[in-house]
Amino acid sequence: MSRRGWVLFALMSVLWGIPYLLIKVAVEDVSVPVLVFARTALGAAVLLPLALWGGGGGHLRTLRRHWKPLLAFAVLEIIGPWALLSDAERHLSSSMTGLLIAAVPIVGVLLARLTGDAERLGPARWCGLLLGLAGVGVLAAPHLGGGSAWALGEIMLVVLGYSIAPMIAVRRLGDVPSLPMTAACLTFAALVYTAPAAATWPRSLPDGTVLAALAGLGVVCTAVAFLVFFELIREVGTSRAMVFTYVNPAVAVTAGVLLLDEPLTGTIIAAFALILCGSVLATLHRPARAAEAGAVTPDTDTGTGTGTGTGTDADTNTATDEGTGAAQGPDGALR
Repeated sequence: MSRRGWVLFALMSVLWGIPYLLIKVAVEDVSVPVLVFARTALGAAVLLPLALWGGGGGHLRTLRRHWKPLLAFAVLEIIGPWALLSDAERHLSSSMTGLLIAAVPIVGVLLARLTGDAERLGPARWCGLLLGLAGVGVLAAPHLGGGSAWALGEIMLVVLGYSIAPMIAVRRLGDVPSLPMTAACLTFAALVYTAPAAATWPRSLPDGTVLAALAGLGVVCTAVAFLVFFELIREVGTSRAMVFTYVNPAVAVTAGVLLLDEPLTGTIIAAFALILCGSVLATLHRPARAAEAGAVTPDTDTGTGTGTGTGTDADTNTATDEGTGAAQGPDGALR
């Protein structure tokens, strides 16, 4: 990988690892609708002009032809999950939330299998699924009471949404360009949350830390992150680009511990190791041997990725056309 590729890779590891920290800071002072509105509106304000400038009417016609799956994708990837995630962080630490979301690739593999993915899961992938689920259990078990149990349920719904949305993008939105699709979803989500945000708007201006967190979520972790992500795809290809999603949980835990004084317990370390190893193993792809020549070619898996892609790809739960189709990461591309 080139030096530029490594720089982009490092940026993505951070940009989609710190949203949990920023959500935790912001949700202490503003309502969930205000937080989601600010994030989606700021992201759309940056990306929508770029999308219109790059394609205009042609992109709009493409979006109109796919409005039903696009609507479903927006609901499952942004409108529902971003609100649930923000509300859950009222009760859960940012590091714990980041680790639980890391189970998305594992759930994605299971859903792909249940919805017709013909690829056989070998022993290594089954082992990965079990390890990942064990990690989630280790992390969640001490918090199965009171408000924490509700918050855990919200995170599980987020994981489900982040797992289903990529499948919609892969199977129904394969010819929708990435940037217009992202801009359209953010714009629609901002419109949905306009009224709830107005109804719960803070009576006084939040302090500078909260405003910085909201700006960081919308501009840096959403708009800038997607622009960097698309550049990373073009620079190194989808397969290598998606590896950063395994670094995001480590960034989330590190940021929470260092900046919010969240505890780093043995349980968190053990759960992190189990979920990370499980995700890597569960998303491995078994090489298919040619019948007579013995050549090895990568299997194709259409199951769980989109991008934070469309089409199919032989690697970690992603599918893309190297920047022209919708591209998302295996843990939920539009975060």
